[in-house]
Amino acid sequence: MTITKDNLLTLEAYAKIRKSSQPEMIAHRKLRTVHLGEHISVQFEDEATIRRQIQEMLHIEKIFDEDGILGEIEAYAPLVPDGSNWKATMLIEYPDVHERKRELARLIGVEDRMFVEVEGHARIYAIADEDLERENDEKTSAVHFVRFEFPPAAREAVRAGAAVKLGCDHTNYPAHVAIPAETLASLAGDLR
Repeated sequence: MTITKDNLLTLEAYAKIRKSSQPEMIAHRKLRTVHLGEHISVQFEDEATIRRQIQEMLHIEKIFDEDGILGEIEAYAPLVPDGSNWKATMLIEYPDVHERKRELARLIGVEDRMFVEVEGHARIYAIADEDLERENDEKTSAVHFVRFEFPPAAREAVRAGAAVKLGCDHTNYPAHVAIPAETLASLAGDLR
């Protein structure tokens, strides 16, 4: 389903369900989050998470004019998977500010070394930060937007129940983890 102005809630309608619908959205987002090691989490987006993000932005910014609403849709719609890919927000998390600064310097390029590996298929490396550059010569960003573009055979394998790993082969953050079955079932629904 495409997110349009006509299928978003009004500010008033959203305000009425905002609190009561929060636990369900938190559970949905948790289901679609994979932790890679101690410091990277990948939150796989879908129509529901992006719709909620747009509604939140409209609510917080009190945007109700058509141009403003269309601007938010335009900003966030590219994060909705389109049937051949998974799209995600990648977070690099170090609670200590000094450690975070040091590690972000060591992890330059980490977003390009993220991959998913479908059982029996070649690794699919992330296409990162298509919206804007998020690193410089000194450090990478703590937040990246990544897209994993699946060849048809790998898509079919995921939909048929193949195991999938999420990993990173950056020199300073080698890690991989099997995507849990419940999470994989949700993510398989993003592929057509």
